[in-house]
Amino acid sequence: MTRWLGIPEVASAHGVAIDRFISYVHWLMAILFVGWLIYFVYVVWRFHQRRQPRSAPEGLRSHVSTYAEVAVATVEGLLLVFLAVPIWARAVESFPSEKESTVVQVVAQQFNWNFRYPGPDGQFGRQDMRLVNETNIFGVDPSDPAGQDDVVVLNEMHVPVGKPVIAYISSKDVIHSFKIPSMRLTQDAIPGMRVPVHFTPTREGRFRIYCAQLCGNGHAAMAQGVLVVEKPEAFEQWLGSRSGGSVSYE
Repeated sequence: MTRWLGIPEVASAHGVAIDRFISYVHWLMAILFVGWLIYFVYVVWRFHQRRQPRSAPEGLRSHVSTYAEVAVATVEGLLLVFLAVPIWARAVESFPSEKESTVVQVVAQQFNWNFRYPGPDGQFGRQDMRLVNETNIFGVDPSDPAGQDDVVVLNEMHVPVGKPVIAYISSKDVIHSFKIPSMRLTQDAIPGMRVPVHFTPTREGRFRIYCAQLCGNGHAAMAQGVLVVEKPEAFEQWLGSRSGGSVSYE
């Protein structure tokens, strides 16, 4: 049903459960819409002036509406308890190991996305927020050897297909929101906080990254961000070609 709703095709492992939940919610809304429409037509017909010239002072005598409200509330409760909460719990608590994942730091700013990867040594260089400036977005300490091979790119995030990704989301200036619809992923980017999220891409391709929070006059420019999901070999080749201490703003 999500195809009918115009939602982009899912490209992450956890997105299947989210799409199923969305479908159930919309089926419930469709049933309620049709049901209440039928009820409305019936009421207009049943209580037309020619059929009911005088009002009934005793009021409503049937409990059908009460039963209907209880049924709707029950279905909504079941969707919440058995679908929404478990999906949220898995996303929050079941984080993959960093050793088995692609780890990326994401810093939003007006009006770009900055991505940082550890280099061949597999370690991020030490950071100090006092070092943050226009050319050192992540505040990397230049005296730390571990940071000499880190990779920093602008607006293009690369990850290998089929491998968990852990992204640490933050912001340099105002509140942004990191959103990749095809991955069913949205997380606010808040200054002073580094919030981790994870997903596992299941399909190769290029997927648009959006800012889901109005962040200024150039807010629309945040849609220039792209997630590139590629074969592990291609990802390693891309990462190796950009390591060595230079910042790549491509």
